[in-house]
Amino acid sequence: MSPDKRRPSASRVTAPARPRPAASPNRLDEAGRLAGDWAPTVARVLLGLVLAWFGYHELVQPSLWTGYVPLVSTTSSLAVVLVLAHGWLLLVLAVAMIAGIAPRAAAAAAAILLLEIVISLAVTGGLSVRDLGILGLAVCLTGRHTQRLVLSR
Repeated sequence: MSPDKRRPSASRVTAPARPRPAASPNRLDEAGRLAGDWAPTVARVLLGLVLAWFGYHELVQPSLWTGYVPLVSTTSSLAVVLVLAHGWLLLVLAVAMIAGIAPRAAAAAAAILLLEIVISLAVTGGLSVRDLGILGLAVCLTGRHTQRLVLSR
């Protein structure tokens, strides 16, 4: 008999392949998906808290913030009124962001308001990376179409 036609020896015979059980979802992939779903919501709430913090401080001590009002004397009552109006607007946007009321519109309004703050700080020499980061977060949330825990889109 030729070597090609011999029966395979017992050492070369393999057991039939067993079907593999269905792969369970990778926990890391699941965590990534979960984080991706909830990250915009967490970012929105955190931005709302930052806006509330800014607005609260402008309402409690407006005279400390009048120096950031451009083209108006820091000692004028108009500067105080403008800071108070700015503080209320920040608080309204904070509530909208935290509650999820029109989050994209609130983020767009916050981005415009934060851009005004960044420009004012750049003119007065007090601009920091933190301020640019908060502005960037508002801009990113403006473009986010889907979020969780939203009352109205």
